Amino acid sequence: MTEQPKNPLHGLSLEKILTCLVEHYGWEDLYKQISINCFLNEPSVKSSLKFLRKTPWAREKVETLYVSTFV
Repeated sequence: MTEQPKNPLHGLSLEKILTCLVEHYGWEDLYKQISINCFLNEPSVKSSLKFLRKTPWAREKVETLYVSTFV
């Protein structure tokens, strides 16, 4: 029986992931990393979370950036 590698995002909420990325990059540079309009036009954590929760491909990009930046 093979074990799956540990998930580096285990225990992290999407809000925590997004907040860490915003603190690290800022909204403008975060938009440069991932071209999502909610990071450019009047960005806020609340509005971005609403979009990311409804849009799987965008959430995956945010999670991938988090892993590549912090893990």
